[in-house]
Amino acid sequence: MYVFPFHWRLIRHGCPPSLENSRRDANCLPFLFHRNSTLLSASPATYWGQFEEISKYNVHLNFVERMWAAWYAYMQNDVLATGILSFGLHELVYFGRALPYIIMDKIPYFHKYKIQQSKIPTLKEQWSCAKLVLLSHFTVELPQIWLFHPMAQYFGLDTGVPLPSIWTMVYQIAIFFVLEDAWHYWAHRFLHWGPLYRSVHKIHHQYSAPFGVAAEYASPIETLILGVGTISSPILWCAITGDLHIFTMYVWILLRLFQAIDAHSGYDFPWSLHHFLPVWAGANHHDVHHEKFIGNFASSFRWWDYCLDTEYTPEAVKRWRDKKLAQTAKAQ
Repeated sequence: MYVFPFHWRLIRHGCPPSLENSRRDANCLPFLFHRNSTLLSASPATYWGQFEEISKYNVHLNFVERMWAAWYAYMQNDVLATGILSFGLHELVYFGRALPYIIMDKIPYFHKYKIQQSKIPTLKEQWSCAKLVLLSHFTVELPQIWLFHPMAQYFGLDTGVPLPSIWTMVYQIAIFFVLEDAWHYWAHRFLHWGPLYRSVHKIHHQYSAPFGVAAEYASPIETLILGVGTISSPILWCAITGDLHIFTMYVWILLRLFQAIDAHSGYDFPWSLHHFLPVWAGANHHDVHHEKFIGNFASSFRWWDYCLDTEYTPEAVKRWRDKKLAQTAKAQ
C-alpha cells in the first residue's frame, strides 16, 4: 500500500488534506496507515505520480476529482496550491479568452461584426493595455488571490472531494450572477459620480471603443470595489447556507471573466447570448456605455438599467421620447 508522507496530519480517516472533507469518508480506508516511520515510503516526485497513487485507491472518484486531489497532495501546502491554481487559471483564461478578439481585429472579414467599425484597436494599443493589466494582476490581484484559501476556509468553503454535482454548480452560479450584477450596477453607477469618476473610474474609460484585454484595465481602487461583488456573492451564500465548494467558486470566477471580456470585446455576433436571452446585456449593451459615457451600468443583465431608466439603447431612447411627448401633451 502507498503511504503518504510522514509530515501529513492524520485527519478523520487518515485522508490527505485534499481528501479530508470528503463526503465519502468510508472510501478513504486505503489511506489508514501506521505512523511507523519504517513503513513510510517516499511520496511521488511528480504531480502525475500523485495522480496515479490517488487513482489506485479512489476508483470512485472521477477524472477531474482525482486531478483536484492530486494537485493538493502534490503541493502539500493548501494555501500555496490554491494561490498558484487561482492565479494561473485567471491569467490563462483572461488572456486566452481575449486572444481570439485580438486576432479578429486583424482579419477584415470579422469587422462586419464590430460594433464601432471605425475604431479598430491597433496591436500597439492592445499591447500597451495588456502590460498595464498584467501589472495590475501582479500588484493588486495576486495578493488578494493569495489570501483566497485562508478566507475560503474561514467561511467554511469545502475544498475536498467529491466535487459538487453539475446541477448544484449551475443553480449556485446562476445566483452569483444575479447578486454580482446587482452589486456591479450600483457600484458602477456610483463610480460615475463626478469626483469618483475623475479620480478612479476615468482610467477604465480611456478606450471609448473597448476591446477584450481592456476588461480589467482599471485603477486599483476600482478593481477592489467591483471585485467585492465577484467574491462576496459566493462568500455570502456560503455564510448563509454553509454549502459551497471552492471548485464552484473557481468555475464562477472563470465564467465571470468570460462575461467581462465578451462585454468589452466590441463584437456583436449573430450567436451572441443576448440574441437568445433578451435580459442578457452583452457587448452591445456595454459598448454603448464606453462610447457615450452614460447609462448601461449593469454587468450581466439588463433589468436594473431597464427598471431604473438608465438603459441607453435605441428602444430606450424611443421610450424616453414617447414618455416626454406624453408628458408634454398632458401638460397642455
